[in-house]
Amino acid sequence: MTERSLNSEAQWLKGVGPKVAPLFAKLGLYTVGDVLYHLPRRYEDRTKIPPIKMIRPGQHVTIRGNLRSVSSRPISGGRVIVKAIVDDPTGTVALTWFNQPWIARKLDQYKGEVVAYGLAKEAEFGCEISAPEYELIEDEEDAADFARIIPVYPSTEGLVQKILRRAARAAVEGYLGYAVDPLPPSILKAEMLRPLRWSLREIHEPASDANRLEARKRLVFEEFFYLQVSLAMKRAETQQELGIAFPIQALKEGVLALRHSGIAESPNVETPKNRKAALVVKERRSSHLFEADQEAKREGIPIWDQIHKMLPFELTGAQRRVIEEIWSDMEQPHPMNRLVQGDVGSGKTAVAACTMLAAVRSGYQAALMAPTEILAEQHFATFGKLFEPLGIEVALLVGKQNSRERKKALQLTESGQAKIAIGTHAIIQEGVTFDRLGLAVVDEQHRFGVLQRAALRQKGLGNPDVLVMTATPIPRTLTMTLYGDLELSVIDELPPGRRSIKTHYKPGANRTTVYEGVRKLVEEGRQAYFVCPMVSESEKMQAQAATDLAYRLESGVFKDLRVGLLHGQMKSSEKEDVMNRFRRHELDILVSTTVIEVGVDVPNASVMVIEDANRFGLSQLHQLRGRVGRGDHQSYCILIADARNEDARERMDTMVETTDGFEIAEVDLRLRGPGELAGTAQSGNRDFKIADLVQDGKLLEVARQAALKLIEKDPTLVLPENQGILAKVQERRSQTAVITVS
Repeated sequence: MTERSLNSEAQWLKGVGPKVAPLFAKLGLYTVGDVLYHLPRRYEDRTKIPPIKMIRPGQHVTIRGNLRSVSSRPISGGRVIVKAIVDDPTGTVALTWFNQPWIARKLDQYKGEVVAYGLAKEAEFGCEISAPEYELIEDEEDAADFARIIPVYPSTEGLVQKILRRAARAAVEGYLGYAVDPLPPSILKAEMLRPLRWSLREIHEPASDANRLEARKRLVFEEFFYLQVSLAMKRAETQQELGIAFPIQALKEGVLALRHSGIAESPNVETPKNRKAALVVKERRSSHLFEADQEAKREGIPIWDQIHKMLPFELTGAQRRVIEEIWSDMEQPHPMNRLVQGDVGSGKTAVAACTMLAAVRSGYQAALMAPTEILAEQHFATFGKLFEPLGIEVALLVGKQNSRERKKALQLTESGQAKIAIGTHAIIQEGVTFDRLGLAVVDEQHRFGVLQRAALRQKGLGNPDVLVMTATPIPRTLTMTLYGDLELSVIDELPPGRRSIKTHYKPGANRTTVYEGVRKLVEEGRQAYFVCPMVSESEKMQAQAATDLAYRLESGVFKDLRVGLLHGQMKSSEKEDVMNRFRRHELDILVSTTVIEVGVDVPNASVMVIEDANRFGLSQLHQLRGRVGRGDHQSYCILIADARNEDARERMDTMVETTDGFEIAEVDLRLRGPGELAGTAQSGNRDFKIADLVQDGKLLEVARQAALKLIEKDPTLVLPENQGILAKVQERRSQTAVITVS
């Protein structure tokens, strides 16, 4: 064995060895340090030992008594059941083990006291504890060691808790002294945190529940803190980059001045990337003669007046506030990185349009990337209506275009004739070039990975501004971890006069009544969505399939109506044809999968029936519901589900009780957890060992504020007392980079 350190191989720990080490490796535990930071997922409190007569079924209990008898009974397949009878002065309890004959041999040789822990169940005569953990009491030290707060660790097949506990204890007793605390005393004192070594000892072997909670607080803070420091450094690094300083104030006044345009002179340290960007801009300045500047001078129209002319409605106060926040970023000499969150129907498209108009009037191009062709085409139609009356050409880039259409779109973007480009991921493919791309907008940003957003940015002129938008409300705690490197704007107000969608939950037995209600609305001139969780029937999953439902509706209950079918496995041209027919009211009912979840806008559709609604997450149900309620008529969402468990019933009740997307997102986070809600594409290295975004939201905010203070004082962590923090941040970034690339 080499010299001891936290990098020593885990196999040298007591109870591990070369035979068990491969099981530890399955959990990612290769070194002593890995074992030391392999933290318990829960605890068993064995400190309270009730009299045996007080045991009740359903309780996890610790019992202590005399071993009276041991028996072994064979059952089918050559297996056995071992039963031990234990008593104390108040009563008797049976301990049972399935197919573990060696326990019978061990206990048969012992006469004395036993202490055991497990789940009590009702038995023929009193209670029994099935498959308990137990200890033979040779002396009182054995009893005290067993009857304590016991850690339960994440494990893998073949690796029992006893071995994990023994290894953790060996790591604590033999190696804890090698653990160096990365947090300086100033932070420990300011945040009232315990030292690292004390915390690691108490998290593995808590002397009391109070100590365990103190240790947990320290370790949770630490996990949040390193992430928030990393994000704060990333924001600070962005502030050092040269970007486009858009002349927003000049636009507001109706004139543009040359000194406001292009990449601004920056007092920050010059880098090769900055120099290259500046040279590119200088070259293009001379060739373009700032045509937008001259145009604005001729027109003399302030940008807010142009917006009033462009939009057929008045912006809400929240929209105006968010636009001003975005414009304030655009005015700065460094790249914008801003996330706009807005509930379904809050008007993010209008905000994006105003942002893109500012970019175009400053002499630059803007591009918007959408996750689906349906949404991209819808945006193309919407922005075309808004911008073309202002003399601003819009180009579309999607995968289904033929060679002639694609060639024309590429020429428009490359020449700069098209000031705005709308597209799917096709917009970031090789061969797509822009003349002066200054603003990149990403719609439904959670659908795109980090690399896709970076690819769009690389199409820009120097360092273009980036605006990302989502209609999926995200809990604040998740926003601070997933998008903490972005500035945040929230559109928290719906347009006036928009009617709330009435939502009802119905069991499957009530389908006939639901269908009657749909027919009544269709007869009044409205249209309806029917949403299914699957495209076609599956033997593995008993759920309503869209193809099957469409057939049953058009050949049965709605055979006199016009029924269409839409799902992700159809060709792009087929999907486009179906959606256009539905928009033109050539279809009364559209049966679909979740392909309509994002962005589809048909104002005349006023009712949505979601089949097997219990198979959808809350946020997804809320997104689907947002496809109705977009017109002047009262709209309805009917959830058909057989919610047999408590979680499913709570999801249905939440949907019925509120239309507030952020409230729904908080419930979704609590029910599903941050990992599933974030998705693997976005989560990166966000899986915490001990921190819980639901439970520890307040501590996350504390860690965030502490990180912001630290980076304000020491932006690059060069001070000696912050070197431990810097090492942890670099370690986290390297792990995240590996996950992102893979």
